[in-house]
Amino acid sequence: MVDLKANPYFLSEEDCQWVKDTIQNMTDEEKVGQLFFQLTASHEEEHLRELMEKYHLGGCRYNPAPGKAIQEQNRKLQKYAKVPVFIACNTEAGGNGACGDGTFIGSGVKIGATGKEEYAYALGKMSNEEAAAIGCNMAFAPVCDILYNWQNTEIINRAFGSDPERVAKMSTAYLKGAHTIPGFACAAKHFPGNGQDFRDAHLSNNMNYFDVEEWDNTYGKVYKMLIDNGLDAIMGGHIMLPKYAKAINPELKDEDMMPATLSPEIMTGLLRDKLGFNGMVVTDASHMVAMTDRMKRAEMLPLAINAGCDMFLFFNDPEEDYNTMLQAYQKGIISQERMEEALTRILGLKAHMGLHKKAKEDLVPQPETAEAVLGKEEYKEMQKEISRESITLVKYKDKDVLPLNPQRYKRIMIVHIKAAESGMGALMKMLGGGGANPAELLKEKLCSRGFDAFVYESPLDKMKKQIAAGEKPDLNIYFAGKNAIADFVESMDLVITLCDVNDGRPSFGMSKGGGEIPWYVFEVPVLVIGCGQPTMLADIPQARTYINTYDAKDSTFEALIECLTQGEEAFRGTDPIDSFCGLFDARL
Repeated sequence: MVDLKANPYFLSEEDCQWVKDTIQNMTDEEKVGQLFFQLTASHEEEHLRELMEKYHLGGCRYNPAPGKAIQEQNRKLQKYAKVPVFIACNTEAGGNGACGDGTFIGSGVKIGATGKEEYAYALGKMSNEEAAAIGCNMAFAPVCDILYNWQNTEIINRAFGSDPERVAKMSTAYLKGAHTIPGFACAAKHFPGNGQDFRDAHLSNNMNYFDVEEWDNTYGKVYKMLIDNGLDAIMGGHIMLPKYAKAINPELKDEDMMPATLSPEIMTGLLRDKLGFNGMVVTDASHMVAMTDRMKRAEMLPLAINAGCDMFLFFNDPEEDYNTMLQAYQKGIISQERMEEALTRILGLKAHMGLHKKAKEDLVPQPETAEAVLGKEEYKEMQKEISRESITLVKYKDKDVLPLNPQRYKRIMIVHIKAAESGMGALMKMLGGGGANPAELLKEKLCSRGFDAFVYESPLDKMKKQIAAGEKPDLNIYFAGKNAIADFVESMDLVITLCDVNDGRPSFGMSKGGGEIPWYVFEVPVLVIGCGQPTMLADIPQARTYINTYDAKDSTFEALIECLTQGEEAFRGTDPIDSFCGLFDARL
């Protein structure tokens, strides 16, 4: 049973009665609709009206757009909602997760590198002040996963680090910051904990391999601290926890093992019964393969609710999924008791947030509120401060390389290393998206300080230019175009290998005899800088000096150059993960 007078709801008798009365007065269709979060596909009023009036949604997410557009969308959603709707955003790293003109403050790993809880608190407060200003009322955050496997691409930049104690304190600080905003809720993710498997749950299964004791002392500590501090909701991850599931149910067979979102052992036995979580649970996105590969969708949808989840994230097809759940409820596959339990948590949280006491027109702030809040100078200053405190000198073998100055290193070659291009990456490039070129940004900043910096042109880039000009590419550039080492290093005093890799592994292209891979670390001073994923030493273990900046924002590069020109003592960040990736040779 749900205790609406206990943590995290703390409802009055009057509020409890509202929850009870609302449920009693709902039709079957309205009850089923409350179980779903849906992603809005358009800002058009008729589309939004249909979502609310036809499907009776309990919650909404949306695609990125400017704050003004999102605010108007949210106003329409609340206008047509019979019961006030959750409007969630992914403010993991800043208000930019709520709208396009929100402020990026810092990723989880960057915050973790500062070692300071006050920055996690500021992230929770500031990012969600921006979210609330445009009418959002729930953050799918904090990310409280723990990075144990450097090959995990899902949360490598999003988690606060690999130390459970640090993750627990940082995620709790985020929660406390968000809770300074009246009526704002958080859904921590991804229970029971990502960060061990190298696979992406969007594309394949995902596992948490810990046994009972290991999990209790790591992920369990994180969630227990959050729960004790009033965590509103949890996002269930499509992550198997087989050893714990079998400890709860020794009769469970391997072939019957389910991801947490479909597992009563994990969602009810562990989360509800053992950890005592009384709040609401929403699944991670329902299209992810780690959830969909266990059974037919028509079986999966009600199973998630029966396992202990209260809300389902995203329709596949609205009509199909909605009717599947409606039939499951009307046929008794989802019992009356289980339906009322889920609805009690959903409406109980809405009452805790005070949504039921507001007039429709007051559920979303007026336009001037967004104008006053979005992009506030104090948010930008916080971003700068976090950048100064987070940049990490991970490896420093050649102790005489720093500091940099134009008299010592006039000519600096910047080698721009990117990840292998994904289909979406290629599409964004064609559309003119993907953001500024970090190599060009760094070049500009170095040149403004008196350095003569230039961006390296690879043999492959040269051949692409020849093809674009209608010429036959000169393959000798690659196969026989190697220069004497003295000639290669003559034109430069220092090399910066800038690893701009936000997903996956670095791609060095056609580097035979070229400059992409820094084979020349003993021939010329080389700084390897990771401005995306902090694990580039796995692929460039020969680096003598390795630095993580965690992103390539303007303020971050300003802080980086300050550190480079001041020397070793200027770097204040501490490695929040094992940036050596557990590799012996990376430390040599």
